[in-house]
Amino acid sequence: MTRTLAVRLDSLGDVLVTGPAVRALAHTSDHVTLLCGPRGRAAAELLPGVDDLITWTCPWIDPDPAPVDNDDIDALVADIARRGLDRAVVFTSFHQSPLPLALLLRRAGIPFVGAISEDYPGSLLDVRHRVDGDPPEPERALSLALACGAALPAGDDGRLALRDDVARSPRPPVPYVVIHPGASVAARAAPPDLFRRACRELALAGMVVVVTGAPDERALTAHVAGGCGVDRGGRTDLAELADVLAGAEAVVVANTGPAHLAAAVGTPVVSLFAPTVPRTRWAPYGVPTVVLGDQHAPCAGSRATTCPVPGHPCLSSVTPADVVDAVASLSVRVAVPAPPLRPEPSVRSTR
Repeated sequence: MTRTLAVRLDSLGDVLVTGPAVRALAHTSDHVTLLCGPRGRAAAELLPGVDDLITWTCPWIDPDPAPVDNDDIDALVADIARRGLDRAVVFTSFHQSPLPLALLLRRAGIPFVGAISEDYPGSLLDVRHRVDGDPPEPERALSLALACGAALPAGDDGRLALRDDVARSPRPPVPYVVIHPGASVAARAAPPDLFRRACRELALAGMVVVVTGAPDERALTAHVAGGCGVDRGGRTDLAELADVLAGAEAVVVANTGPAHLAAAVGTPVVSLFAPTVPRTRWAPYGVPTVVLGDQHAPCAGSRATTCPVPGHPCLSSVTPADVVDAVASLSVRVAVPAPPLRPEPSVRSTR
């Protein structure tokens, strides 16, 4: 009996793009435990192939970490040790080191540990995998699983996916488009007024628009929906959001977790993509996608969390017409003739 530990300790989208690799590990294991961070747990709960979860806030990966706590680390090592695991595969982004965790996994007695590492691992890793080029993150993770002896089963196309019991509601008779205006990182968020104007233009084009967001984004979703969209901000957990996205014709969203959630349910994406990270790695994977935004803006490759360029030019250059054209290019159905809308009130600046 092979018991495997898969590790992905960062955010919701990071966990989702690791899904194909987790399925490969599950195909070659009798049991898979996923060690994830609290920011990624809701996504981990939706992945096929995961039998149970360990949630731990990693002080060298979490963006807002607490100080290193010896008792906390000892408790994690003890929890992992008692599970009798045979294999651990540590998935990381390119800028994260797997070696601190590999040391803890050795302390827990796991006999086989594999990871992608540019640094010399000594005896910490049994498989030190190297990746050439700049592949999409799902393919990068899957290559590590393969290097550790795990391949996808026949018939699995390697796309992102959720458990079979998630996003199973019948497709609604009235077609709609989703706008998800929030983002987990400020530098990747498009201007709220762009989303608001795009919502209006989509409605004028005859499309029903549903605006989604987290509970702490209710003011944002109300602003974006205005009188033109259906505001669902703060009204769905992640599984329910997946169901909403699965029923949509297309999703308009920044480079953030719900973009990957849309890909996992097979919905086309209009991606308002700030180039702080490469789109070759992080654009929605395996679904029709239109990428908007200046990919050569000064912030390109900076990994900035707060926009370093005045005016946020990479995304402020996108127009509502660009969004409407992108949605139309994804061959969405139009629900009904456009309803009459009252003119948007003009706004004047005074000094």
